[in-house]
Amino acid sequence: MKKWLVGFVVLMIVNQAGSSESPYIKGELIGILELQKESWNRQDLEGFMAYYWNSDEFTFQSGANRLRGWKALLERYKKSYSGENWGELDFTDLEVNVLSDDFAYVLGRWKLKIKDSLREGVFTIIFKRLPEGWRIIHDHSS
Repeated sequence: MKKWLVGFVVLMIVNQAGSSESPYIKGELIGILELQKESWNRQDLEGFMAYYWNSDEFTFQSGANRLRGWKALLERYKKSYSGENWGELDFTDLEVNVLSDDFAYVLGRWKLKIKDSLREGVFTIIFKRLPEGWRIIHDHSS
């Protein structure tokens, strides 16, 4: 019983210590989304994709479709948003939820103005802290 109690107390202390980093993590993730938006609006697709996990295990879902892999998403964006279809991107209503020191998810809205039309929807992005920094490991946009 004492070992369990000591383990619980240690876990609570560690958990509290990790939560003090939460505002910093939230700022980092919002900053990443701002960098992505700026890259997109410069038509810098590689800059936009830099914060997606460059792995075959990355997942992207939209509507009834699911893609696996960073390269598959890159090709989707090249096909769907080249030339006149590029548009200006904005993110709003961002809610960052830190799950641990290494995992968080962001809820938000995306808006893409293309010529005189506006496309918009919602997203859930899951971030994981990897050796190279925070990366999006899953994106569900609709």
